[in-house]
Amino acid sequence: MSLTPGIARKGEGIDGAHWNILGQVYTPKQITEECFSWHATFPIETFVPPHIHPTQDEYILLLDGTLDLVLGGKSLQASTGDLVSMPRGIPHGIFNNSGRDVRCFFWVTPTGKLVDLFRKIHNMARPDEVTALAPDYEVEFLPPVKAAAQL
Repeated sequence: MSLTPGIARKGEGIDGAHWNILGQVYTPKQITEECFSWHATFPIETFVPPHIHPTQDEYILLLDGTLDLVLGGKSLQASTGDLVSMPRGIPHGIFNNSGRDVRCFFWVTPTGKLVDLFRKIHNMARPDEVTALAPDYEVEFLPPVKAAAQL
C-alpha cells in the first residue's frame, strides 16, 4: 500500500466505501502501511466505547461540533478546530452528547489491522460482536464506563 497522489473528494470514499461503524459513518480517505485516515460523521448520541490501540497512535480533528472524550482516565471535551491526540496504549472513548451531528477527521499511525476490522464490522448491529472480534485486529475494548454518558 503506497500513498496515492491526488485529491480525496468531499463525500467520496476509497472504492466508494462508506462504513457503518457502531452507528457512525466512516468514509476512508487514504490507506498506506504508515497511516490510515477517514472522515467520520457521529450522529446524535452515538459513541465509540472505551478501548485501547496497543500498536497505534490515533488522532481526531474536529471539523464541526463537539465530542466528549474519556482519555487516559480524564473527561475532556473537544470542539470545532481542536485536535485530539490519543497515544497508543492509552484508553479512550468518544461520545457525541452535543445534541447534533458531529463531523471529524480521524487518522491512525501505523495502519495495522484497523482497516480490516472496519471492513469486517461494517453494518454489524450488535456491539458485543464488535468487541469480540476487535482483539484479533489489535483493538481492545474495555468494560463500559457508566459515567461517560453524563459528561
